[in-house]
Amino acid sequence: MLANLRAIVQDVNSARSLPEVLSIIVKELKSALSAGVCSVYLFDPRDQRYVLMATEGLRQTAIGKIRLGMREGLVGLVAAREEPLNLQNADQHANFVYFEEAGEAPYHSFLGVPIIHQRKVLGVLVLQQTTERRFASEEEAFVVTVSAQLSGAIAHAEATGVLKRLSLSGRGKSREATFHGIASCPGIGIGRAVLSAQSSDLTLVPERYCTDSASEIKLFREALDAAKSDMQNLGAGLQEKLSSEEFALFEVYIRMLDDSSLVGEVVSAIESGQAAQTAWSAVILKHVKTFRKMDDVYLRERAADVSDLGKRVLGYLQKDSMTAAVLPRRAILVGEDLSAAVLADIPVNRLMGIISLKGSSNSHLAIVARALGIPTIMGATNLPLAELEGQELIVDGFKGTVISRPSRTCRRAYLQRQREEKLLNKDLEKLRDIPCEMPGGQRIALWVNTGLRHDTLRSLRSGAEAVGLYRTEIPFFMRSSFPTEDEQMAIYREQLQAFAPRSVTMRTLDIGGDKALPYFPIDEENPFLGWRGIRISLDHPEIFLVQIRAMLRAAEGLENLRIMLPMISSVGELECALDLIDRAYQELTTEEGLRIERPPVGAMIEVPAAVYQVKALSRRVRFLSVGTNDLTQYLLAVDRNNPRVANLYNSLHPSVLQALNIICQQANAAGCELSVCGELAGDPLGAVLLTGLGYRHLSMSASGLPKVKSMLLQVPYSLAKELAQRALKLSDAAAVEGLLARELGRPELTKLYQPSVV
Repeated sequence: MLANLRAIVQDVNSARSLPEVLSIIVKELKSALSAGVCSVYLFDPRDQRYVLMATEGLRQTAIGKIRLGMREGLVGLVAAREEPLNLQNADQHANFVYFEEAGEAPYHSFLGVPIIHQRKVLGVLVLQQTTERRFASEEEAFVVTVSAQLSGAIAHAEATGVLKRLSLSGRGKSREATFHGIASCPGIGIGRAVLSAQSSDLTLVPERYCTDSASEIKLFREALDAAKSDMQNLGAGLQEKLSSEEFALFEVYIRMLDDSSLVGEVVSAIESGQAAQTAWSAVILKHVKTFRKMDDVYLRERAADVSDLGKRVLGYLQKDSMTAAVLPRRAILVGEDLSAAVLADIPVNRLMGIISLKGSSNSHLAIVARALGIPTIMGATNLPLAELEGQELIVDGFKGTVISRPSRTCRRAYLQRQREEKLLNKDLEKLRDIPCEMPGGQRIALWVNTGLRHDTLRSLRSGAEAVGLYRTEIPFFMRSSFPTEDEQMAIYREQLQAFAPRSVTMRTLDIGGDKALPYFPIDEENPFLGWRGIRISLDHPEIFLVQIRAMLRAAEGLENLRIMLPMISSVGELECALDLIDRAYQELTTEEGLRIERPPVGAMIEVPAAVYQVKALSRRVRFLSVGTNDLTQYLLAVDRNNPRVANLYNSLHPSVLQALNIICQQANAAGCELSVCGELAGDPLGAVLLTGLGYRHLSMSASGLPKVKSMLLQVPYSLAKELAQRALKLSDAAAVEGLLARELGRPELTKLYQPSVV
């Protein structure tokens, strides 16, 4: 059965549509188990019924017509119980419902398995046989496994609106679809989707058509020649290093590109109206599928070769198509795994939004997008990339929501929200030079997180009192090798001068996790628990010392530098880092004669171990800063960049609040300055709780600062303190959010933390 399962999974993964997925499942599962019938019922939320969507064994005319209520029939019972149902005589069960139009009279045995994705029942997978017997336990286990594989494809179809377009209920013509990702830069963008040509996934190629088939065929043949040239050059360069058998593989590739039947299939598809990319990917996927089904192991393994070759040719086809692409006036850039480099080819004034299927809210692209103020969503894994080109999209960067083909009503609502946001931001500009003092007299220092030159300009305009976090790794991302000491010094000097005499807290190089340098790759099974932050700096003192020297030199005559060490998990790490900083300081002052004051050095509290060593750390540094992003993910054991568990990541979780309370109490007892530089500080509701817990320095993005200031100017300190103490006693994040919504529900406050329309 393992071979059958492998074949089904491979076919499902290479399918280009939901109907094709369902067809594969019912045909291959029926064959694998020698069943009489295999059917798939999917849930239609519009009329709360389970609809027969595919079958092999029942009458095809019944598809779309058989509809069962929530607990109706055996299908409804399986869905309601959320567990398999295996019956020897299904027609004798109290829940049995007979549909004459299906032609299921001869079938007695019944096996129904729920299709569940992230706790939600999406449908039911059913097998039936004429014999009166229970399906064997290994057969049941096999169907459960297939159901789990199927659930992801159906969830994707539901999220992207494919199920609606299949007209399950037969009512309504709206093609509007909504799906979700990770909100990475706030704002609302409305425009036409422009697909980046970075994806090499053959299954994600859009369904494009052409009017000039001759030009498309020319592009196709040029791409073939380019790929063939690559193979010839690569083979020639490796000929002396490979055995004759290994070298023969390059000749196989070249022969495949010369294959008249393969080329002929693609040319025929182009002549029928398909674009070259679409035709090529469809033909290659068909051949990959054929190879994977072969009995011979050697031939079966050639499927990977065909796929690799297909990707290489696709790359050349995409390059040609992007060159000829015309960018709309209002564009939404969409891609599989976008990097900041793609922005170099697009006029920023035309870019209304960015969506990436992969990536995180802390990726280089997300940071650049925040600096530019472009609404951005990362990790939108359910995005139907191949279907979106040219479609109108709405990017809700507040909630991480994308809406394709929005209705007029939806579009009007978001346009109104855009206008309201612009008016609100203009109104908040009036607060720029007003000190942030809560009613009751509590003074709060509002700082900014920065990393780009554009950030600096926005930060100064926002009224920031200092820089609480300068991400020094960003200049490292923008180079092809480690920047020299002089190059770093010039960058840091510019930042320090821009804010002087206000202080600038520079975090030392924080790479690893989801931030890898292209010229310093880190390949790990679990990068967030691996080699990152201060661990890399201590293992590579030659890199760390150069950076510290550059910072110290940049601060000469300005004396507004503060140095912050990331990812500290023990006193020993901190002491090693301090020794290296002392060494760099002594080199510059004693040996090289520079007149520099030793800057304050601080540590970040972002791993649970540091929470319980605040007093010990406080005795060795001048300040501490809490990174709530990492602290939350480590405390909750939730990868904040994983869409599957994104709903579990919440910095208002009582455990996070308890940790923040402990940190604040211990730091205050030690007389150590304390700040927060994570995303929670830039959330108006989070800022209320933080001030209530006793935090007096909050650092955030420049775009979030005006709303936080407005909130704190209106909320009495006594109320913030009361809310924080009540929140510490609650059982979950939802209860904390409910408390804040009730107590801070005045219209003048809700507009600051509820900016989304849906």
